[in-house]
Amino acid sequence: MQTPEKLILDICNPDLRENALMQLSKNTRRYGDMAPWLWYSTGTVTALIQEIISIYPYLSPHKLTPDQSTRVSNAIVLLQCIATHQDTRKLLVKANIPIYLYPFLNTTSRLRTFEFLRICSLGVIGALVKVDDTEVINFLLSTEIFPMCRHTMETGSELSKKVALFIIKSILLNKEGLKYACSTAKRFCAVTNVLGNMVGELVEQPSKEVIKLIIGCYLNLSRNPRACDALKSCFPQMLQDGTFTNYIHDDPNAQKQLEHLLLLVQGARVKQGGGGY
Repeated sequence: MQTPEKLILDICNPDLRENALMQLSKNTRRYGDMAPWLWYSTGTVTALIQEIISIYPYLSPHKLTPDQSTRVSNAIVLLQCIATHQDTRKLLVKANIPIYLYPFLNTTSRLRTFEFLRICSLGVIGALVKVDDTEVINFLLSTEIFPMCRHTMETGSELSKKVALFIIKSILLNKEGLKYACSTAKRFCAVTNVLGNMVGELVEQPSKEVIKLIIGCYLNLSRNPRACDALKSCFPQMLQDGTFTNYIHDDPNAQKQLEHLLLLVQGARVKQGGGGY
């Protein structure tokens, strides 16, 4: 196999790019320092962006082929590598590069070719929010990542829903993210409505991981006094009546989180601020 340095150089050569993207995307974990190589190699990030924007015309109408989807997904995986590394993640944000992935999050097609791009794009955002960084969170909020994640939670596959839920949960854990989501009744309702709908869907297609993520989102919302009070009127009954108890019975942490959440929603009253929205 060629060295990563050689493959990174090949990304800038249109004739060699496809193979380089494939080989590098398969070995992101193998090469621990690949992110700085990708970022600081002349023209490499530009070539990755060129790959991404080259398929915009094929997103609507739905003309994206499996080969196109795979090739661009490989490029996005390399952006995720950059987003994961502590020395390059903020540089990626400061250059506004995540915005180039947003068209893939706004698609409505459930075809596998589109879902693959959606999951890979969410993976980049998920990598960014794994570290609680207010600067990164503010960037994502200012570029309207919340509505795009809600859109994915409504239309995506189970895997893309999980990643979108993880992103929302992580943003709500941040002070600025929670403030954003609870600043108006409209935003609060937009979040709780989609969470409530997902709880309803779990009756037909139960998922332990989705249940745990939803509980985490509600728990983070409850950290805001107004939101906690408002949850009393919109918290899903199915999370209160034991409908999903069997799915988390072997996870003590999830059980404790749900019990704590129920105490907050059913018991504690807001002492100041008038309560609710």
